[in-house]
Amino acid sequence: MTDPYPVVLREFTPADAPFLLGWIAGPGELLTWAGPTFNWPLDDRQLQAYVDETAKGARRTWTAADPTTYEPLGHASLRLSGDGTARLGRVLVAPQARGRGIASMMLPEILAHAFGPLGLLSLNLGVYEHNAGALGIYERLGFTTYEVLKDVEHVDGVPWTALQMRLSSKDWR
Repeated sequence: MTDPYPVVLREFTPADAPFLLGWIAGPGELLTWAGPTFNWPLDDRQLQAYVDETAKGARRTWTAADPTTYEPLGHASLRLSGDGTARLGRVLVAPQARGRGIASMMLPEILAHAFGPLGLLSLNLGVYEHNAGALGIYERLGFTTYEVLKDVEHVDGVPWTALQMRLSSKDWR
């Protein structure tokens, strides 16, 4: 991997939603990004519900953008549970920006926000076992696996195993 690509992290806006449509190439990629929440093909109606959830405060959502052109390059969100925890998810990097360290740059900023201004006590996430790049990033950030869900999804006849991971504020950094 090359040196991390500089990005600015900003709040996700409805104007960013169309970019997500173009970043997801098929049902397997959609499942990798969002789990079983959305249906293929991802469409404006589903994205509007996602935008509405963010607007209601149930979710904090960010866009990582090129600092010069402001072109969206990455996306991630926290679904707030109301009990001091949140679920990190919907981590996605634009196809043309993959392999440049975008996720490795935006996720520490999101964790700093989660454990700083948001005052969260812990974060959890789900990642498919075969998604080695994402799994490596989460482990480097300090997330540990607390549950393995074997064969929880099947894509093109191939079983997918999901790892549930957790990071507490006291274990971060």
